[in-house]
Amino acid sequence: QAMSARLAAAKSLSFTAVAGFEYPSRLGPPIVYSMRYDVALQRPDQLKIIVPGDGPATEFTYDGKEMVAFAPAENLVAVAAAPPTVEGALKQAFERAAIYFPFTDLLLPDPYGAISAGAIQAFVVGPSTVVGGVKTDMIVWASNDVFMQLWIGSEDKLPRRIRAQFSADPKRLRHELELSNWQLDGAIPAETFSTAKAKAGQPMSFAAPGRKVPIGVKP
Repeated sequence: QAMSARLAAAKSLSFTAVAGFEYPSRLGPPIVYSMRYDVALQRPDQLKIIVPGDGPATEFTYDGKEMVAFAPAENLVAVAAAPPTVEGALKQAFERAAIYFPFTDLLLPDPYGAISAGAIQAFVVGPSTVVGGVKTDMIVWASNDVFMQLWIGSEDKLPRRIRAQFSADPKRLRHELELSNWQLDGAIPAETFSTAKAKAGQPMSFAAPGRKVPIGVKP
């Protein structure tokens, strides 16, 4: 709750997230893939998420009126009208184009409410001094859908690491998220949220890859 309150009260925030996720291999043990996200949020309606790699580089920008998804290497851009809230835009981006970010809950007005939904058990594991370069409290949170462990700064109440396993996954593959470079209520230059370069790209549909039929129409 203290972490949620700290994040929700910030007028602006920026951080770096490095996600690690396991993928099955033919040899049996899973392979770990990583993705980095550079995130800048200016409330109430400015969001920029840059994904430099691994994998295809992408940029996602939201300005309260529209969403812009840009692939700089391919010079492709997709633009769509968006709801007036960050949470609404992120939900629509997922539903329309399968755009998903593993830290979405941390950007919402009430992270605690999003994370705790359906919780059936929670407990404190204890302190740690080896994550994020600060003292953290280790917390376990479990629902019928996910088993999650969080490392939260004991003093600054900022999330430093999140580890999750999902019950719907028969292989119980692990997902990890390292969070660093936190800046709360700092000045974010207006040009951070500029979409001029992206909109000059080659237009493409704002839709999930491989989608053959319009949204809402059964194949």
